[in-house]
Amino acid sequence: METITLSQLLEAVNGKLLGGNQNLDTPILRVDTDSRTIHPGALFIPLVGERFDGHAYINAALEGGAIGCLTARERESYREDKFYVKVGNTQRALRDLAAWYKGRFHIPFVAVTGSVGKTTAKDMIAAVLSTRYKVLKTEGNFNNNVGLPLTLLRLSKEHQICVLEMGMDKFGEIDYLAEIVQPEVGIITNIGDAHIERLGSRENIFKAKCELLPHIQKDGLLILNGDDALLTTLRGKTPVSTVFFGQTEGLEYRAQAVGGDGVSHIHCRMTTPNMEREVKIPALGEHMVYPALMAAAVAEHFGLTPNEIQQGLTQFVPTKMRMNVLHRAGGITILDDTYNANPQSMRAAISVLADGPGSWKAAVLGDMLELGPFAPALHAGVGECLGKAKVDCLVAVGEMSQHMAQAARESGVPMVYHCVDRDAAKAVLNQIVREDSTILVKASRGMKLEELTAYLLKLTEEA
Repeated sequence: METITLSQLLEAVNGKLLGGNQNLDTPILRVDTDSRTIHPGALFIPLVGERFDGHAYINAALEGGAIGCLTARERESYREDKFYVKVGNTQRALRDLAAWYKGRFHIPFVAVTGSVGKTTAKDMIAAVLSTRYKVLKTEGNFNNNVGLPLTLLRLSKEHQICVLEMGMDKFGEIDYLAEIVQPEVGIITNIGDAHIERLGSRENIFKAKCELLPHIQKDGLLILNGDDALLTTLRGKTPVSTVFFGQTEGLEYRAQAVGGDGVSHIHCRMTTPNMEREVKIPALGEHMVYPALMAAAVAEHFGLTPNEIQQGLTQFVPTKMRMNVLHRAGGITILDDTYNANPQSMRAAISVLADGPGSWKAAVLGDMLELGPFAPALHAGVGECLGKAKVDCLVAVGEMSQHMAQAARESGVPMVYHCVDRDAAKAVLNQIVREDSTILVKASRGMKLEELTAYLLKLTEEA
């Protein structure tokens, strides 16, 4: 973050200066929202949620080094060496500050949303653009109404392009985020079942994702999945120039997987308006052609050459716990895909498992959350997919995964365990680890199955 002053903060959030430090030239070096990780010279913004109120930690944040804070309430006392800025709503003020701060940077912004593959697409786009530009991108899960503003507040004068991921689980959230960003390029990866519990149908998920469209700059670009039945209905109906990507003939950006080593990368034949060549993607699974195509479309919009695109794809590194391939002694491969899960990403991960190395394939899968009344059937569908993929073993973890386990048994998976929690699963993992095998670990974020990945690493030796 570039330094701003207290005077500029007051302007950005339309705030009122209370007691304490009244020096309008006081420098602010960064913004923090967690009192446990305060940095010296930071502005502390106390957020309020259903189960917490950051105002209770203002004093701790100031003691920890914050130079001042926002507050939605009057304080009983004020430190003379700290400033206090009153606002109507601290989260709204965070948004307003981020929008004001973004206005200082005259660079293009790329916004990525969709049901599946947002993070991978964002990482691959940033990797390709980085061959020519200095890129700021969303880190981790900072893709919501708090994380996105905090990402914007990391902008500095060295950055030339910003790539942002936008998540949502209800109507209005994409609109809220996109209004801040006003991207030059907007991307919708696909429409799936993630968050269907709240939105009720894929059609509603589609409508929620389309909240991005009105905020794309008039001379900008919209990039859509041409293999997605709902997104293809937008052809000829979008407010800005639009291109489609996928594996279907006739799309502006298309690719087909043509091989790979099953261990570290795939090859695909990519065709775009400006190139046709075979490229290497350092990731597993045929579905990885989709983020590669999105990256190519963004890159060509910003003038990158075919060689730069090809080079950038080879520099892609997935976010931690996003299909990380961990090689262990004895020919054991662990696929750590524990960052999140939904029915579509589960199927893609199972495909990677089925194509992986080793003579024995095991899946350690946990509950997929936020599926509401659709959950039993959608979990059963994953179980059926395991049988069709000829997976040898399933360790299903969690309440809903019992439907996955039952369907897996009925679909011919030879070895099926259902465990109520992670501790119960550990006892099973002791039994199933064997040489010359591939083990997939995947579930929704709330299941915390990365703990089981760590346990598998303890049970196996580093290659």
